[in-house]
Amino acid sequence: MQKIMIVEDDPKIAEHLESYIKKYGYVTIKVINFDNIMETFHEHKPDLVLLDINLPSYDGYYWCRQIRKESICPVIFISARIGEMDQVLALENGGDDFITKPFHPEVVMAKVRSQLRRAYGEYANHTVERVLETKGLQLFPERLELNFESQTTSLSKNEADIIECLMDRYPRVAGREDLLEKLWDEQTYVDENTLNVNMTRVRKKFESIGIKGAIETVRGVGYRLNVIWQEANQQ
Repeated sequence: MQKIMIVEDDPKIAEHLESYIKKYGYVTIKVINFDNIMETFHEHKPDLVLLDINLPSYDGYYWCRQIRKESICPVIFISARIGEMDQVLALENGGDDFITKPFHPEVVMAKVRSQLRRAYGEYANHTVERVLETKGLQLFPERLELNFESQTTSLSKNEADIIECLMDRYPRVAGREDLLEKLWDEQTYVDENTLNVNMTRVRKKFESIGIKGAIETVRGVGYRLNVIWQEANQQ
């Protein structure tokens, strides 16, 4: 059953959406902790997100950008803002559609079903999934997964981008500038410290599938994929 995550801080509207969506056979997840919406997103891995703009702490645009760093699941904004610029900002920040309040539940469901068909169903792009492979190590960039032998680990968008860059450059060095450019987007500037933090996380992801020392630091230049797992298999 497909899961719909509702990010709406007005309890009455959230309950109204939840009860209506459930009638159509979908599983609903209501966000309660608006300080860390991504925690709920990671836990439940929804197939679609209904996202309000006016939220505590950070607005919906911010949270949509965070989702887009890790997932291409459909995001539909629901907001009382009716200005054209609000709709433009919603789309430019990664949204797929926009519904204005007050809304008719049938309109919401029609747009939900349309986005789900487009993403996963009859209108989905069924092209062959990309798989990058280096000496038995497999990266699925769109799926955000790294696989080695029988072990698989999930990745964030940044982690997948870094590993893709390292695999593309192998056996050459991936320069720090190349990696920074790979991580940078229009909304988020990536500095040296951010790259260091992400590299640490990538190393841990390799370790989680049984590969230690997979990334070699080339001082003053960047990083290189160290295919130690092939050497271990040859011994």
